[in-house]
Amino acid sequence: MAQTIEQLNADHGLESVSFTAGPNGFPMVQVSNAMAKATLSVYGGQVLSFQPAGATDIMFVSKKAYYAEGKAIKGGVPVCWPWFGPDPEGKGRAAHGFVRNRMWNVVSTEVLSGGETKVVLGLSDTAETREIWPQAFELAIAITVGKTLHIDLITRNKGDAAFSITQALHTYFSIADIHQVKVSGLEATQYIDKVDGGAEKAQDGAVTFAGEVDRIYLDVPATLAIEDGKRRIDIASSGSKTAVVWNPWSAISVKSADLEDESYQTFVCVETTNAATDVVEVPAGGECCLSATYSVA
Repeated sequence: MAQTIEQLNADHGLESVSFTAGPNGFPMVQVSNAMAKATLSVYGGQVLSFQPAGATDIMFVSKKAYYAEGKAIKGGVPVCWPWFGPDPEGKGRAAHGFVRNRMWNVVSTEVLSGGETKVVLGLSDTAETREIWPQAFELAIAITVGKTLHIDLITRNKGDAAFSITQALHTYFSIADIHQVKVSGLEATQYIDKVDGGAEKAQDGAVTFAGEVDRIYLDVPATLAIEDGKRRIDIASSGSKTAVVWNPWSAISVKSADLEDESYQTFVCVETTNAATDVVEVPAGGECCLSATYSVA
């Protein structure tokens, strides 16, 4: 039984944490402390907004995003799990798994010693999820809001046999102009070009954009950066060997009911992933953690 907004505020509200009803009544977590503000959706276990003090929001959310049961919210940090991309077994299951369109639970809220606010949301297997993916699991996303935004996606295997996953923090970053954007840190890195039929190529210089880009970068460094002429967003990751860079460009934007036609110009996805050959095996009773930290320079 989903908790009401009143119950959530009674059980988990803090001076820096409140719960409100968002679009379609979806419960939202509003975080506000001396260092930053953030909005998190309990549906999808998804960060929708992160605004450091004195800065503009680093997250993009489509004005036409769906807030509907069974649909993913277009923007912020959707969680792709337990697979990234198309169904790895070809069974016709939805791309990017099933947790980004499920209602999660609020596990805990706390203020850390440095004044940061930490919110933990969780999701466990049910009879419904076992019909889709027959594993016993506990999934948690721990979101720490301070001068930086830190996200830990923690998978726990509650079964008696190992299972394998791919996953992503599919982050949509707000930018001034896609034509001016450079993603640095991937120079000379090999990548799989999904726009060019999966051809493997080597990156030449910083990543720039003049058309659709959909690439899985392999053996990536722990730190990447997005520069758009107005600011730099730094991305530090752990538990990951791959990263995805994506912008749909104009044709896909026009065909996407949950994107405005021109919105591709104001976002870029730089995703912290375990994708392609970067498959994670989680032993029985074990766990793994995929982490990303976002900061604004």
